[in-house]
Amino acid sequence: MDDTAEGKLQGKAADDSEEASSSSASSAPGNMVHKKPVVIIVIGMAGSGKTTLMQRLVSHLSTSKSRGYVLNLDPAVMSLPFSANIDIRDTVNYKNVMKEYHLGPNGGILTSLNLFATKFDEVVGLVEARAADLDYVLVDTPGQIEIFTWSASGAIVIEAFASCFPTVVTYVVDTPRSVNPVTFMSNMLYACGILYKTRLPLLLAFNKVDVVKHQFAVEWMDDFEAFQAAVEGDSSYSSSLSRSLCLVLDEFYKNLSNAGVSAVTGEGIEDFFHQVDKCADEYMESYRPDLEKRKAEKAQVEAKRREANMARLQKDLDDSKGQNVVLSAPRRMEDGDEEDELDEEEEEEEDDDDDANGEEERGDEVFREIGGRL
Repeated sequence: MDDTAEGKLQGKAADDSEEASSSSASSAPGNMVHKKPVVIIVIGMAGSGKTTLMQRLVSHLSTSKSRGYVLNLDPAVMSLPFSANIDIRDTVNYKNVMKEYHLGPNGGILTSLNLFATKFDEVVGLVEARAADLDYVLVDTPGQIEIFTWSASGAIVIEAFASCFPTVVTYVVDTPRSVNPVTFMSNMLYACGILYKTRLPLLLAFNKVDVVKHQFAVEWMDDFEAFQAAVEGDSSYSSSLSRSLCLVLDEFYKNLSNAGVSAVTGEGIEDFFHQVDKCADEYMESYRPDLEKRKAEKAQVEAKRREANMARLQKDLDDSKGQNVVLSAPRRMEDGDEEDELDEEEEEEEDDDDDANGEEERGDEVFREIGGRL
């Protein structure tokens, strides 16, 4: 073999080794998560423009190179302004649930979500089957925010997604209404609750910036003195509470990402997805390691439980010294035993008949005596 051929073979071997190493690196758990789509769970108060924003996000994905998958988890919506790949209304009939269980509107929504959550592993399986072809998964939630945020079904949905994909919670804020400092603080408190409930990266989407720009909100979040100046003229109890809370939430704001968007004009949508990608990186840096740690702790607890069960079983075997253990089971009857038992039953029946006849005879004697006296 000449030097040229040998050099070609060595070069091919080096290329094969590099390809194998890159293939093994791409199959590593951490890198596989990077390739999975980012799940965006959209939460917002009724009237904040949440569903309209969902329509804008879906429209943006359809016109861009990004590939999306859409889920609707609002069973009470009459009509969707966007097409959903998975719709809870195809599985659960909201009005029938209300009639069958005699529930009101909120109870019907909650029960519908609970019923749907029992099969949510199938939903995650459908998304996983298409994960290689997706960039984002958009999830629309009910406008009754507390039903989804604080219910068991909402926790199941969020944790099911977060355990498989990079997940970001988007809280939609009605910007024009948040010009009021008290309303702004109420939204921030709710966002704080969502953040510590889900422990996932939270993105504040200040909607309706085509009506009012959201710079005032960003300033209040960055500078608590500016917020205090805004509420200084109001001496009500709620304003005093807001002034006190702005100092408490100052550290909380540092963990929040924000983006100003307009669901009507499409303003800020590009920045919104940029912030989503940053939150996905935060998921990989903070939430994912914590999730793996909790899984490892759970596995250790399960291993200890199995060891304890095996130790208890071994102790029982040692105490029995290899002898057969007799269980307290009913004694099996032989043919002769069955005949003896039947004879005993017949004797008992005869004794009962004799007793009954004796009582009848004594009763007749008593009646005769009474008749003779009369």
